[in-house]
Amino acid sequence: MKYNIIYSQINNTECIYYKDSTQSYPIHTHASHLTYGLVLDGAVCIVCDGGRKIYRAGAHFCILPDTPHAIETVDDVAYSMMCVCVFVDKMSNQAGIGAECIMELKKRILDTPEDVFLIEDMARSIGMSPYHMIRQFKAVCGLTPHQFQIQCRIRRGQKLLEEGKSVTEAAYATGFCDQSHFDRCFHRIVRLTPSAYKAHTLA
Repeated sequence: MKYNIIYSQINNTECIYYKDSTQSYPIHTHASHLTYGLVLDGAVCIVCDGGRKIYRAGAHFCILPDTPHAIETVDDVAYSMMCVCVFVDKMSNQAGIGAECIMELKKRILDTPEDVFLIEDMARSIGMSPYHMIRQFKAVCGLTPHQFQIQCRIRRGQKLLEEGKSVTEAAYATGFCDQSHFDRCFHRIVRLTPSAYKAHTLA
């Protein structure tokens, strides 16, 4: 199978080149990263903040950290695009009651996404009800705690594969109970299988 996505990572900056791609990406965030995109050919639709905007060849866009967004094709036509995700030290400028506690919880998940974090335990640790904690977390981080943890596990899995770990090692090291679950989540977020991603980054 031919893949047309090239990844490159230097320190905390990730560059992704999409060549004649027809992939769409579901709602996700980039925690602590600014995302800059330049459409080189064709067009993409960015779904963000309840709106949809089409960017055609020559147009560029910027997505702030922790902003939920999706990338879709336009009329199923292939596009080429370059994206650069740049790490920013300030994790969030959110303010309000409970925001600081949510940021502490976010950091805990970022640091150890492989740990088992039950919703009830998360809520208890910051003194909120589970329902209120989930709502506050999504308002600050753009995703529910579970969605955010899965995304963080896959990001960690990417790094392990880049370091030469096997797909099985990456799956269990990131807290997945079996490789097939890891494979499914990885492909849904990255749009490559773990094996294909590893082959690209180690080539």
